Amino acid sequence: MPDECSSLSKWIADQSGIAEGQFQLTPLAGDASFRRYFRLSHGSQRCVAVHAPPATEDNLSFLKIQEFLEENCIRAPAIKAHNLEFGYLLLEDLGDTQLYDRLTDHKCFEKALDLLLNFALLDIVDIHIPVYSSETLEFELNIFPEWFLVRLLGLKLEIGERDLIEAVFQLLIKNAQEQPQVFSHRDLHSRNIMCLSDGACAVIDFQDAVIGPITYDFVSLTKDCYVRRSPAEVDKFALEFREKLVQRNLLSKDKNASKFIEWVDFMGLQRHLKVLGIFSRLHLRDGKHSYLTHLPLVIDYVLETILRYGGSDPIISEFNYWFEYTVRPVIARQSWIQSN
Repeated sequence: MPDECSSLSKWIADQSGIAEGQFQLTPLAGDASFRRYFRLSHGSQRCVAVHAPPATEDNLSFLKIQEFLEENCIRAPAIKAHNLEFGYLLLEDLGDTQLYDRLTDHKCFEKALDLLLNFALLDIVDIHIPVYSSETLEFELNIFPEWFLVRLLGLKLEIGERDLIEAVFQLLIKNAQEQPQVFSHRDLHSRNIMCLSDGACAVIDFQDAVIGPITYDFVSLTKDCYVRRSPAEVDKFALEFREKLVQRNLLSKDKNASKFIEWVDFMGLQRHLKVLGIFSRLHLRDGKHSYLTHLPLVIDYVLETILRYGGSDPIISEFNYWFEYTVRPVIARQSWIQSN
């Protein structure tokens, strides 16, 4: 085990009462954060040890939201021990099967969709987490021009281009703010949902949860940046989700099907523009180059939406034209697009 993990190992021994040489720590695949994960094995006993550096990871929010989810009967890894000063956690081992590994299992995906409704039904008065404010939405969107357009593609944006991008941002922020606001996991994709042996689904990586738009988690799941679904399939799921929300008085009936689909599409555009920037930053700044392989799918999602609304919204129409004739030719010359 690397020397940097020796203090984690000593802490585990203190918490568990098991001598250091009597348990094994096996590295597990990480995520986009600076957290490191290990499977702790001692005979038939297993749990997950985490080093989440306090300088970069919000461990207090993780603990608070885990407790909130548990109190509301939403499966999340139980916390066995923690040390906030050093960023050490011992968590329940939920296994290795992500929703991503069960894409043909319709029952598992249906249970994941049920999570969306469960989140919307949560009493947000009982938890103090950030609101997905206009300022936060814009801050995230600005990762797109900075890291994707300028740093990854090398574009030099003129004032008019920046004004156009800002106009699109304001349209997307308005779309997000006019929706009902509910508990939002904020990253509910197929790699953050575990399919358990008892048939249930559990959520992980929820420390960045916010009070946000009712379609945000829906978009994260159905327009997954790692899994391709057709627009027709997404529309079908969206209309079914809308009907469930209306039935439970979580959505007014006057928000008709076409309006709800627009909410979904524009929320997706907000998320995917942001993700283009985030994946570029992970590659350029953090050396996590595998995220480049997912950029083509995210770009496809962006293109689908701006083509869909280019004929009805003048701002999206102008953005579509600019993206087609300025951005796409540069994308086409990238090695990461040619290898996909």
